[in-house]
Amino acid sequence: MKLKGKVWKFGSDVDTDRIIPARYLTTSDPKELAKYCMEDEDPSFSKKVKKGDIIVADKNFGCGSSREHAPIAIKGAGISCVIAKSFARIFYRNSFNMGLPILECEAAVKATKQGDILEVDLENGEIYNVTKKKRYKATAVPDFMQELVRSGGLMKWIKKNL
Repeated sequence: MKLKGKVWKFGSDVDTDRIIPARYLTTSDPKELAKYCMEDEDPSFSKKVKKGDIIVADKNFGCGSSREHAPIAIKGAGISCVIAKSFARIFYRNSFNMGLPILECEAAVKATKQGDILEVDLENGEIYNVTKKKRYKATAVPDFMQELVRSGGLMKWIKKNL
C-alpha cells in the first residue's frame, strides 16, 4: 500500500480530546466526526485537509482516553496515514482496529515540516520526503497489524476471515 500526501504537523502529547473533542462524541459517524477533527489544535483543519494528506506528530500522539473516535475522525477527515515519534499504546491499537495506518519514525518527524509532500510505502515501512528528497525507515509494523489496515480494520478482517 503506497500513499502520497501533504503534511500537517503537530507537536507532542496530542491527546484524544484534542483530536476529537468530547463535545462531539454523540456520534461515531466518520463523516460527522471529520468535521471536528483536530479542531482544538487547528480550528480550520477540517476545511483545509485534503484526502490523502498525512499527519506528522512528535511523541505520544493519541494519549489520554481510550476512545476509538480519534482514529475514526482522522480517517474520516481523509488522512491517509499518521507518522509520529511515538504513539500512546491504546491509540496505537485502536488505529489498527479502525484501519488507520500509523508509523513510528523519529528521523522523519524531526526532518519533516508542515506542507512537505511525503510518499509512504506502508508494507516496507519506508517514508520518502519528496520535498527534501530524503528517505527514512520506520519502525517495523507486525504483519498482522498491516493485514488489519489492508482489510479496513478489525471488524472487516473478522467478517472476511472468520
